Amino acid sequence: MKYFVIAGEASGDYHASRLMLQIKEKDGEADFRFIGGDAMREVSPFQLMHYRELAYMGFVQVMLHLSTILQGMKLCKKKIADYQPDALILVDYPGFNLNIAKWVRQHLPKTKIFYYISPKIWAWKEHRLKAIRRDVDAVLSILPFEVDWYRKRGYDKVYYVGNPSMEEVLPLLAKPKQEVPRDQQYILLVPGSRKAEVRDNLRVMLGATRDMNMPRVIAGAPGLDAEFYAEVLDQMGKGHDSVQVVFGKTHSLMRNAQVAAVTSGTAALEASLLDCPQVVCYNFKGGMLVYSIMHWVLRKISFVTLPNLIYYGLGGGAKINERQAFVCELLGPYLSAKTLRHEMEELLTDRNGKRRLQLEGNAEVRARLELEHKNAPQVAAQHIVQLLKE
Repeated sequence: MKYFVIAGEASGDYHASRLMLQIKEKDGEADFRFIGGDAMREVSPFQLMHYRELAYMGFVQVMLHLSTILQGMKLCKKKIADYQPDALILVDYPGFNLNIAKWVRQHLPKTKIFYYISPKIWAWKEHRLKAIRRDVDAVLSILPFEVDWYRKRGYDKVYYVGNPSMEEVLPLLAKPKQEVPRDQQYILLVPGSRKAEVRDNLRVMLGATRDMNMPRVIAGAPGLDAEFYAEVLDQMGKGHDSVQVVFGKTHSLMRNAQVAAVTSGTAALEASLLDCPQVVCYNFKGGMLVYSIMHWVLRKISFVTLPNLIYYGLGGGAKINERQAFVCELLGPYLSAKTLRHEMEELLTDRNGKRRLQLEGNAEVRARLELEHKNAPQVAAQHIVQLLKE
């Protein structure tokens, strides 16, 4: 069978690569073409383009690079038409992927379309459900609450396949967590995976953790290089010379960090599963106006962070603002070096019992995912290969 896979950022690249490996296990004649990153290229050499060429976030960034994105879509459609895949596998990245799905459904009706790690339409842009219902043959969900959400809205071709983050952290969870000696303790900074995102968040993280009398380590994103981080650190001036950047060890860094500042996303869930005390932060411009608009857009959910959504439920915690949740969320105007430092120090010292409460919440999140644990890429591959035979 022929498979065309599209992943638009570092996390998607990694998850897609593991799915591709499982498909190869189950389909000895599997052939791939893809848009993705380095992890996917280790599975197959036939990369159409790297996700870095298309990885833009936010209205302004998208508008500034719109011609590049549109050219990427045009090239992608041409390559799909030339390739005539049996399956199109979409990994998150909904703005791009749903456009491609619509075109494939119209022009290649025999190609089956699968969504692995579906867009978070339960949070915003619920209208995208119409496109999914029309164009997608199966949604392979990694969040247990998504299945009920889709089915209550009349889309029943959704399957919970397990959460890949759970599978990835199991080897570390199998070993008892050791007390880290005082001289080896550190603060972890996880500022995201895209350049603009990392710049905006890392500046605040570095300012907050200056003079906290503990070494700082940055978890380097796989799509970025050491020179980029060196440039950001240099721009911050004196006091940040000793900050380390470590690539390829994010999970072990989370497992042993005393406290972490984490940009919201998959990393926040991974930190929770690994019992890393964290403050989730996301820096965006526009102050209270943009924050208020964001709250209105996301009015159907109480939180933006996956650990909080799993712990409280989609509509749960309505009486708790995100700064009071078991994982504190500092977003937009509520994020500053001062507020982030305050929350991180509370976790370090267990002031007001915050560290204990977060560790208890982490245990609950793990329990809920373990209750329905499956090997996500393996189960997803089984669904895809089986559905292609039907």
